[in-house]
Amino acid sequence: MLKKYHGPAVETCGFLHVHEDKVAQVQSLLPDEETLTRLSDLFRVFGDGTRIRILYALFEDEVCVCDLARLLGMTQSAVSHQLRILKQARLIRSRRDGKTVFYSLADDHVRTLLEQGTEHIGEE
Repeated sequence: MLKKYHGPAVETCGFLHVHEDKVAQVQSLLPDEETLTRLSDLFRVFGDGTRIRILYALFEDEVCVCDLARLLGMTQSAVSHQLRILKQARLIRSRRDGKTVFYSLADDHVRTLLEQGTEHIGEE
C-alpha cells in the first residue's frame, strides 16, 4: 500500500503553456551533465551522519584516526572507511607526522558548505 504524501502542496500552473523563451534561457545556463553528476556525487557524500560528524570535528581542528574514533565512539577501521570516502570526494586532506596521519578540512569551501548548510536548516 502506498503512503499518502502529507507535505505542503506544490502549486502548479492552472493551464499548460510553456514559456519557450524562459526554458531556452534557463537551459543555456545549466551546467553540463558531467558537472551535474559530479555535484550530485559530492552532495551524496554529505548524506551520511557519520561523515558530517567527522567534518564538524575537522572543522574545529586537525585530528588523527585514533582521536576521531574516540570522539565518535567508533572503531578506527570504521572511521578510516569514512575518511577514505571524504578524501576521495576531496573534502579532507591528510598530513603525516612520523607514524601519525592527521586529517583536516581540504579548504575553506568545505567550511563554507557546512556553515551555510547549518544556517539553512536553522531558518524558519
